[in-house]
Amino acid sequence: MNQIIGQVIDIYSFIIIVRVFMTWIPNLDPHHPIVQMLRQVTDPVLEPARRLIPSFGMMDFSPIVVIFALRIIRGLFL
Repeated sequence: MNQIIGQVIDIYSFIIIVRVFMTWIPNLDPHHPIVQMLRQVTDPVLEPARRLIPSFGMMDFSPIVVIFALRIIRGLFL
């Protein structure tokens, strides 16, 4: 069971990283199904983190904080 939780956290962390990289792609269609799916999967976690963490200009540190928190949670289970 612990391995499954660890794998789910790893996959979710990877999805967050993919979403971050997507923001670097100019002219990316926000209505593309893959983009929409990634937003639907990550927004429930990233949006509350964005409300708690102040942004610094155009830099959004919420994905880094969320991935760090996921790593801590993963460490507790393994």
